[in-house]
Amino acid sequence: MHTKAVFRTAQALAEIGFDAYRFNFRGVGTSTGSFGGGEGEREDVRAVLDWCEAHRPDLPILLAGFSFGARVGLAVGAVDPRPKALLGLGLPLAMYDFGFLNGIDRPLLVIQGELDEFGGAEALERFAADLAGPITARAIEGADHYFNDHFEELQTIVREYFTRGPGAAPFPVPEST
Repeated sequence: MHTKAVFRTAQALAEIGFDAYRFNFRGVGTSTGSFGGGEGEREDVRAVLDWCEAHRPDLPILLAGFSFGARVGLAVGAVDPRPKALLGLGLPLAMYDFGFLNGIDRPLLVIQGELDEFGGAEALERFAADLAGPITARAIEGADHYFNDHFEELQTIVREYFTRGPGAAPFPVPEST
């Protein structure tokens, strides 16, 4: 949760009008519990979706995650109809199969560092080419897995995608009265 890429992405989303909630999986930081092998973490994501739905039923949901959190969040988002769009940062493409995203029916933005040690620009290109559906894949030149020294570029991509790109459609801007 204290990853700068996560903080900066949440900041960019808040700047364009999203309510941005960040959470730790069980057993991370001061969260109770222990690592759940992926299934427990999927339960955590579903619990957050439940919370958002209960506390902000008027707002459409964007589900985002970083690294392992992206793997878990996207797995939930691929089958749960509540998120209207998905965002994955630093997907560990070299470690996990993301084939479950094939044929996704809502906007999906994936951002990787060109030099990401868990799946850089070349892995991202192969990943995106293998998927059908509304996916936008962006690699940030010179960036590593954590997007160090490239946070402004990361934020720009996020803001543009969700204000003027394919990710804007599920999140209409309310008309002022």
